[in-house]
Parts: sequence; C-alpha cells; structure tokens
Amino acid sequence: MKKIAIVEDDVFMREEIVSILQKASYGTECITDFQSPVDCIMAADPDLVILDMNLPRISGFRVCRMLRQKSTVPVLVLTSRDQLKDELDALSLGADEYLTKPCHSERLLARIANLLRRFEDRKYLLEYGDMRLDVRTYTLESRGVSLILPENQGKMMEMLLAGQGELVTRQVLFMKLWGTTDYVDENALQVNMTRLKRNLARLNLQDRIMTVRGEGYRLRKAEEWDDVSE
Repeated sequence: MKKIAIVEDDVFMREEIVSILQKASYGTECITDFQSPVDCIMAADPDLVILDMNLPRISGFRVCRMLRQKSTVPVLVLTSRDQLKDELDALSLGADEYLTKPCHSERLLARIANLLRRFEDRKYLLEYGDMRLDVRTYTLESRGVSLILPENQGKMMEMLLAGQGELVTRQVLFMKLWGTTDYVDENALQVNMTRLKRNLARLNLQDRIMTVRGEGYRLRKAEEWDDVSE
C-alpha cells in the first residue's frame, strides 16, 4: 500500500483528503507539526507528499525547498493560491504537480496515480549536480555516459551522493563497507577511494571527490571545481 503524507493545517480539508485517499486504498500520514514538518515527513517516509502552501509558522514554499534538499519524494501542491507566479515558484523549488482548491477528487487521484507511476524508480536514484547513481545496480551516470561501479566503490559513491556535498566521515564509510569501525585498515579505504576516483575520471568527473584531511571526504559540483580552478 502506497503511503501519502498530507501537510495541511485546515482540519476539515485534511479530513476530506484523508477520506478520499483511504477510499482509494492509499495509506495516509497527517503532518500537523508545523514547526518541523520536514523532519516529520522524513520520519514518515511516504511515497508522495500533498503539500498546502498556506501553513502556520512556516511557508509551504520553504517546506518544498527544504524537502527537496533531503529527498526525491514526489510533491503535489494542493493550495488555494491560484496565481501563476505561485505555481511557477513552487515548481522551481521542486514541486512535481500544482493543483488549486477546490479540486475534484477524481482529478486529485489521477494526478497522484500519475506521479506515483512517474517516480516509481526515483527513490533508487541519488543525484548531485551532474552525477546520478542507481543504488540498485551502482550504475553511475553523468551527461549521458554511464559506468557500473564495483560494489565497494558503489557503496562509497552512494554515501557521498547522499551527503549532498557535506562531509562523509571515514567512520561512516567504514560502516557502509565493512559494518564496523574496529580493526579496519585505513589503507583499504584509501585503495578503494583511489579506484573510485579513477573511475570517475573515466566519466570526466575527475577532482569531484575532495579529501578533508583527518576526517573524510565530500563531493563537489562541477561549478564548485571551476571556481577553485580559476
């Protein structure tokens, strides 16, 4: 059963959406904490999010932007804001659909079904800049060229992409590769990292992994590397 998170502060509207979804055999999770809604959404781990723009304490636009920084879950905006600018702003922040209230239940369900079909595989993809990894096969793709990474290299790339440019510590990589931080030869990590960098160079992605001395590694985008090189 697909689960849909509903971020809506109007009680009557929220209950109506829940009723529509449950009759269509969807599971529902209502997000009513509007101080940290993104954390609640991430904890719920839904297959799709229905998001109102007019929320207390936090703008729906901000929720959309923050959510997109952490997740690829499809976002359907359902709001009373019917201005073209609002729709364009929401879509530019990462929303996948934009519907205005009142919305016929059949139209809502059709858009939900369409989004779920479109993004069935997206939960297996990690993206950062021009790099994308399918974690099922560890296929790394950039600018139309792809390469299947060996398992250990794929696991390291998975953690780096999940970090979205933030530091990934050696301890995190140890756990991902070997399930422990005890008695691990750091040379083994360095050997695997060297091989990963070599494969990235084959996709013209050289110098994208930055070593943070004594701590770990992080990814950088092409434009970040260009700025450093100038």
